[in-house]
Amino acid sequence: MSYGFETLAIHAGQEPDERTGAVIPPIFQTSTYKQDAVGSPRLGYEYSRSGNPTRDSLQECLAALEGGSRGLTFASGLAAEDTLIRTVCKPGDHVIIPDDAYGGTFRLFAKVAERWGLTWSAARISDVDDVRAKITPNTKMIWVETPTNPLLGIADIAGLAAVSRDAHALLVVDNTFASPYLQQPLALGADVVVHSTTKYIGGHSDVVGGALVLNDLALADSLQFHQNAMGAVNGPFDAWLTLRGVKTLAVRMERHCDNAEKVAEFLARHSKVKQVIYPGLPEHPGHELATKQMRRYGGMISFRMGDPAAAERVCNTTKVFTLAESLGGIESLIEHPGKMTHASVAGSELEVPADLIRLSVGIETIDDLLADLATALG
Repeated sequence: MSYGFETLAIHAGQEPDERTGAVIPPIFQTSTYKQDAVGSPRLGYEYSRSGNPTRDSLQECLAALEGGSRGLTFASGLAAEDTLIRTVCKPGDHVIIPDDAYGGTFRLFAKVAERWGLTWSAARISDVDDVRAKITPNTKMIWVETPTNPLLGIADIAGLAAVSRDAHALLVVDNTFASPYLQQPLALGADVVVHSTTKYIGGHSDVVGGALVLNDLALADSLQFHQNAMGAVNGPFDAWLTLRGVKTLAVRMERHCDNAEKVAEFLARHSKVKQVIYPGLPEHPGHELATKQMRRYGGMISFRMGDPAAAERVCNTTKVFTLAESLGGIESLIEHPGKMTHASVAGSELEVPADLIRLSVGIETIDDLLADLATALG
């Protein structure tokens, strides 16, 4: 039987406990397991780095939500990325990344993987032709964020999937900003989906984690080997917290989108705001594509003030919007990417505008959010 998204979020991988009937799966807070005999671990569990029932529940749930066959979870989004890179690539390989990639992803490629012998090029992922032009004989992977962080560019996932197939490269889509509720890249031709589950999936700013979801079972087995061999797994309590958060993902995303649409409209009308970047606005260059491949437009907004000092002043003035990094939690956050989340790209071709502000619009009362921004903008 085929279930809807909300049903899967609550039930996939989360059957009531067989022994007690507990409706919520327990936290298996253990590092090791009693074996039935030498070399005979019960149900295959021998050590919690290698396998843990709570983590397995989360992995099964996320695979179901993304429409994938296998899911693997990690201690952070970057741990998931690093495991994928080192599983798929080798020294001498080449990767294409967005020209406005998340600062941590850029740092991983430019400061870590590059020293290991991996090369990379930045491309405008909203331009299929530009991505195609950056492909080399050694290109192993096309790495995409859509929407991108922080400039909210929209990639044509299906178009890039065709490009990646022609190049015999993997198409990897970071789906963190959209969440599986708003967008399912595997259905559009992507090979692997990446998440920082810290963000919308966990949804409450109280746990850090990452995930990979895919359909290729051979690659999934290889990733699982590296997950164990490299060891950057999430603990059982972190997995349980993430599972608790994901149950309300659908209803939270609807409210995030409702609020973000109203905030974007407010900012677009404000005389002191020079540019609003939100896929839900008709003037956004990716609006039509986002409408086609996303359920709604998400809770992330970026806008430019035209003056760096003004941007910092707004960030330092809001009260309901908390000045903090990260995103996707129930609370609204404001940040200055150039000096916060994307400081690592300063001086590179991925440097973000100094007058840019990024909002993660939460689920508070919309009138309070609008009033807070109105006061901060003066």
